[in-house]
Amino acid sequence: MTTKPIGIGTDHGGFPLKRCVMDTVRNQGYEVLDLGTHNTEPVDYPEFAHKLVDSVMAGAIDTGILLCGTGIGVSIAANRHNLIRAAVCYDTETALLARQHNNANVLCIGGRKTNEELAIEMVEIFLCTDFLSGRHARRVQKISKTI
Repeated sequence: MTTKPIGIGTDHGGFPLKRCVMDTVRNQGYEVLDLGTHNTEPVDYPEFAHKLVDSVMAGAIDTGILLCGTGIGVSIAANRHNLIRAAVCYDTETALLARQHNNANVLCIGGRKTNEELAIEMVEIFLCTDFLSGRHARRVQKISKTI
């Protein structure tokens, strides 16, 4: 999917999964761009979603992983930006389909809803799955169309 580092951002709700996600990304052969947070002190999830998006827009990364309590907040914040297709995934099938059908470039995981084993599996699948293109390309173009 990319040879650039994978950006990882999390708020306090996703922080407990951060280490295993970072280790999984590294085990897949990627460098990690750690965008915070660095502890469980309460913070605002949009700050970390916006840091990740800014890194995409600057060309530092192509792909990212965001974690918050449910994955929903970071996905909403990230998806407000053009060229971002952030998908909340809650099992291996949604991680697979987010890449295959939606060409998602940001995986969003709920730290309070996902155990480490499942998070590892979703990250591995997300990072090694290609976009199918074909009929899906037309749909992705419609998603990326600016208003």
